[in-house]
Amino acid sequence: MTLNASLRVQYEAPRVDWGAQNRVTRVRYRAGGRGLAVARVLRTLGHDVVAAGLAGGATGGLIATDLARSGVTTGFTTISGESRRILEVADAERGHTTILNEPPPYITTEELGRFAADYRRLMTEAAAVVLSGSLPVGLPPEIYGSLATYAAEAGVPTIIDAGGEALRYGAARRPAVVVTRLPGPDGVAGRAGQAGLAGPAEPIGAAGAAGVTRLAGAAGAAGERGVDARALVAGGVGAVVIVSDHDVQVVTAAQEWRGILDGHPSLPGSRDALVAGLIPVLLEGWSWPDTLRHAIALGAAADSAGEVDLDAYNMLLSEVVVDQAGRPRVFHDHGGSAPYRAANSP
Repeated sequence: MTLNASLRVQYEAPRVDWGAQNRVTRVRYRAGGRGLAVARVLRTLGHDVVAAGLAGGATGGLIATDLARSGVTTGFTTISGESRRILEVADAERGHTTILNEPPPYITTEELGRFAADYRRLMTEAAAVVLSGSLPVGLPPEIYGSLATYAAEAGVPTIIDAGGEALRYGAARRPAVVVTRLPGPDGVAGRAGQAGLAGPAEPIGAAGAAGVTRLAGAAGAAGERGVDARALVAGGVGAVVIVSDHDVQVVTAAQEWRGILDGHPSLPGSRDALVAGLIPVLLEGWSWPDTLRHAIALGAAADSAGEVDLDAYNMLLSEVVVDQAGRPRVFHDHGGSAPYRAANSP
């Protein structure tokens, strides 16, 4: 579920001179938005998936077309505004890329009502729902809480990957999983796909032995209040997944785990692919250590658009180390050397 879908327009030029005409040698259009990348990864792994949310205008049509090329079914609620574009201008000579990010469209009350009805219809056939990313203008921060409630009423487990007020309202509705980021020293969480899964971050210290109680400023601006993982679990969240540049941690009522990519100082790849990798714990009965191993390898083998190199994923599985509070390397091998596929894949 992506409420702030975008179209990434990538221009490459030999040299970019601002204030002058520039010859573009390569153009690429890709559907963007956190949940859309999650959907693309899940489809690659063999899941039946619907990418839904809000989209409008000619840009919304291009988003749906690009997803269709990846075999992803779409179920967007149409809005009157134009979905946003993110323009990336790459200067090949200097090796620089400039990004121009359009503002999101405004969502009207009528559009929000239609979306809520569409969402509830989707929940009647869903096995799980992933709510990812930022909110467009006009949507209240409690929207993720409402969507988690609708899913719970339909018996559908929910993963929420968000920050700030959207995370707070969503977590209050007791979703199965909450995903949050550990920020860097400046208090700002990095962008997935640029400097690792969560951007620059300080090491968590003795997390492998003692776990994490407090996270400073989950995704969002500096100064945002911390997220207390254990308090969220005590309040009914099934598990809190904490992503940093160095590791991924899981806090549940029963135990805490930490996963790293052995030999890598930081976690490369896509946070959205990592989120997609959490699905087996909900749908296929995997343990958290097994799921963490799978998710970290999947995240490291994917790019920011959700394109997965399954050969790389297969090799990376053996490089993931999972520690359970004082008990190292706790995992079991699901499928030996074969890449993971959804249980219902053809």
